[in-house]
Amino acid sequence: MKIAGVQMDISLCDISGNLARMTERLRETRAAGAELTVFPECAVPGYCFASLDEARPLAQSIPGPATETMGAACAELGGYAIFGMLEADGERVFNAAVLVGPDGVVGSYRKTHLPYLGVDMHTTYGDGPYVVHAAGDCRVGMNICYDAAFPEAARILALRGADLIALPTNWPPGAETTADHCINSRALENGIYYIAVNRVGTERGFEFIGRSSICDPSGRTLAKASVDQEEIIYAEIDLARARNKHYQRVPGKHEIDRMADRRPELYGALVEPHTLKPPGRAGN
Repeated sequence: MKIAGVQMDISLCDISGNLARMTERLRETRAAGAELTVFPECAVPGYCFASLDEARPLAQSIPGPATETMGAACAELGGYAIFGMLEADGERVFNAAVLVGPDGVVGSYRKTHLPYLGVDMHTTYGDGPYVVHAAGDCRVGMNICYDAAFPEAARILALRGADLIALPTNWPPGAETTADHCINSRALENGIYYIAVNRVGTERGFEFIGRSSICDPSGRTLAKASVDQEEIIYAEIDLARARNKHYQRVPGKHEIDRMADRRPELYGALVEPHTLKPPGRAGN
């Protein structure tokens, strides 16, 4: 199947304008044959909010107005879309990604790892499990931005059957090595496809760094966007390849299996709780 990543600029607090541009880009990717289109983190409201009070009016429920708009576009055009938004749940606000299709919301995800940056300084830590959803025949898992720096998040999605991980992101300066290396590593170590879609433009002093990419299960880059231009990247993905973890490079002499070769009985320290305090947080 063909997938697309829409690297775009986003206007802070302009939900209707951002959704209109996303709908037009979806129309373009569908015309090009993409069955799944991925947009950046916080594509609906923008990212650099100064406080929770400023961000809260831009947060919406899931399902809600933004998912209805994008779901209606998918119903008209066909295909699926993943995009970032702020999710309102009672008094809590989450940095979220949502997968929508012709029948509306397929699934959503709340960002698990929060940097001390932008709206993430004010949102609540994601409280849901890592879930794999169906976008047609493709089994898709979602992470968001900083999650890519924690290999456990991608590994769990791979263990749960993901063919593809979609990472809507807002990488600022300082994240260049994540964009250039981590995405390939997450794809390679799990034997899956990985699409990371960043934004461009400047918002309240932060100039976002582009570099959206799509990687295959060997860690090879299939498509890479520029550092500062709006553009759409495409790639063809082979679901059977993502589902085959047993590589017979030289049958009987050189074979590996990304899942069977693990030693989880030795990894207990990974799930031991810690008492470290994240920077700048009082206990969100």
